[in-house]
Amino acid sequence: MRKHAARLLFGVLLVGLFAGHVATLWQLPLLPRLEALLYDVRVRAIAPQSLDDRIVVVDIDERSLREKSQGGEGRWPWRRDRLAQLVGDLFQKYGVSLVALDIVLSEKDASSGLEVLENLARHELKDVPGFATQLAQLRPQLSFDHVLAQAMQSGPVVLGYAFHNDTSVRAAGLPEGMAASEWGLTHIRAQSYPGYSGLLPELQSQAAGAGHLNPLRDADGVTRRVPLLVEYENRYYPALSLAVVQALVGAPPLDARISDYGNQNKQIEKLALGPLEVPVDSALNALVPFRGQSHSFTYVSAVDVLQGRVPPALLKDRIVLIGTSATGLADLVTTPMGVSFPGVEVHANLITGMLDGRVLQAPAFAQGFEMLGVVILGLLMVLVGTWRKAAPTIAWFALALVGTLVLNLGLLKGQQMMLPLAAPLACLTCVFLFQMAYGYFVEARGKRQISELFANYVPPELVEKMAQDPQAFTMAPVERELTVLFADVRDFTSISERLSPDALSELINAYLTAMSEVIRDGHHGTLDKYIGDAVMAFWGAPVQNPNHAEDAVRAALAMQRAAVHLNAEFLVKDWPQLSIGIGLNSGPMRVGDMGSKIRRAYTVMGDSVNLGARLEGLTKVYGLHILMGEQTRAMLPGWLCREVDRVRVKGKDRAVAIFEPLGPLTQVDAAQKEEVRQWEMALAAYRARNWPLAAQLLQALMHAYPTSGLYLLFSQRVTHFMQTPPPADWDGSTKFDVK
Repeated sequence: MRKHAARLLFGVLLVGLFAGHVATLWQLPLLPRLEALLYDVRVRAIAPQSLDDRIVVVDIDERSLREKSQGGEGRWPWRRDRLAQLVGDLFQKYGVSLVALDIVLSEKDASSGLEVLENLARHELKDVPGFATQLAQLRPQLSFDHVLAQAMQSGPVVLGYAFHNDTSVRAAGLPEGMAASEWGLTHIRAQSYPGYSGLLPELQSQAAGAGHLNPLRDADGVTRRVPLLVEYENRYYPALSLAVVQALVGAPPLDARISDYGNQNKQIEKLALGPLEVPVDSALNALVPFRGQSHSFTYVSAVDVLQGRVPPALLKDRIVLIGTSATGLADLVTTPMGVSFPGVEVHANLITGMLDGRVLQAPAFAQGFEMLGVVILGLLMVLVGTWRKAAPTIAWFALALVGTLVLNLGLLKGQQMMLPLAAPLACLTCVFLFQMAYGYFVEARGKRQISELFANYVPPELVEKMAQDPQAFTMAPVERELTVLFADVRDFTSISERLSPDALSELINAYLTAMSEVIRDGHHGTLDKYIGDAVMAFWGAPVQNPNHAEDAVRAALAMQRAAVHLNAEFLVKDWPQLSIGIGLNSGPMRVGDMGSKIRRAYTVMGDSVNLGARLEGLTKVYGLHILMGEQTRAMLPGWLCREVDRVRVKGKDRAVAIFEPLGPLTQVDAAQKEEVRQWEMALAAYRARNWPLAAQLLQALMHAYPTSGLYLLFSQRVTHFMQTPPPADWDGSTKFDVK
């Protein structure tokens, strides 16, 4: 044991380092960020990813804000009588169960001119007979706030207000709120703000409830929680979501489930609304149970509601949240489900989560559980590492890692219990890495020698993986199904003529670096070579990859996105903009260490490689950025790909179909799918020699997408064939002599 003393001591110190973090004796800087990332991953993992039709978002969108002559309701803010009609129609025409406004109405609506008329009645026109009487009769119609208040009598309406940190702004008023003494407490720990934008008393008096609209942003700017109660001047105010649920279940008084942990340490663990209980953290924040990505709820345009275009069944008995998505009004937040997430859906997710009992809980014993995980996992990893054998160390690490994740996810899915994960996993991983590094110089000497040998031939990013099992790899040429990629900068000669040698060198280095990082670091590709400004890469060797085609296509799409970012940087430097063409092809290829006695390289050769290079050249012909062969297309189930043409290239007797990848079906929008459908109809008419129909369909596509070079090219071909029909044996393919 003495010979292991240093190893044991350092391992125990590592465990103590993480234990001190959990006990808040000190802060390890990366762990909070890691905890946040793991939280987001778990939230996404348990999200139902389904549409919840109990809530409908009535969206004040761009269409709603168009001028009336264009079918909209005009710019924001709308007159309150228009909001009154919207609320009234929702209850009277559509039969909704409740309306909640994700909008702050803290200022009076003066758009009717009522204040001007009242001022005239007091001064300039006070002696005009009948003016004051007539004004008194018109006042209810001209007070748009009063009109809205009357409309709110049609059904339960929950209003929103907002707290902020500007102490000088305290607009309108707040609801009564509640006091800590109502729960037998002297103080309740909660989020606090010094200022607010409240509610007009006239509207507040008619509301079924009101709640604040404030989400809570963590240190990384992500909204994961909502303060269910906010403190202002020793009164406590509910969130909009809580106020909505309270109204839905009959407006019972808000109660608390309080646990006593001794030493006068009382903690509210749940808020209760009749039969419903909502878990909260120590500051009365609720973890939002996201259903999925944005638009997990039905959206309808506010203007469609006002103009009666929404099917009544879509809104009947639904909870309606009125929110905004129009430019300049959009309430967008970053959440675990992504950036630009509609704030109104944060409320919607929390409402349905409360109703379903799905609100996540961070129990008071979470810190103790976290400490237990750090100590047990870390110390066992220290003891296992003293065996000085890699196999049991790796096996225990894998078992402990998987076991911790399974337990954590099981409690999350079964009990909605969100327990800390970063510190136990980080402690386990760091001790494991220490144990492996400690034995590296003894156990891995042979592997290092093999790595140094392979590093002369294989790209660096694959050396480590190959070194783990050297016998499984060979540099001898073998036949294997792979995917190859060729990328080239268009019109590079003209670009180089505009730049000095130094600037050109800097530009090409930046370009090749960005493309290489996408291929190698982001998409598991093997960089083959640079040919001037061209890049060649392949997937599936030396490490086999069953998804080589999809990884290559994703890399191609990412390269195009990287080129957009590069162009933004180049624009600042007054450099020319780059446009790249990419050709991809899959099929049998010869891969291995090939060359001469003087110089050898790990590369690919074969007919499938040649076709990939030729497809890159054809991108300029068709005005597209990416083209791929039919074998690559066959390996992309679940993707939307547009068949571009059937071509005969030099060296090929058989025509091959070529495609443009557009993205996974789950990620492309309906407009792209419709465009592809119309294009397929045009292509079918073209191949059937139905020139008039093909011309008509292509003309419609060119009108809709005037910048598309593909539609223009085929339109020119159709015009040519109308005048000079192709021979009788024409099969719809195009012959090219591209080298």
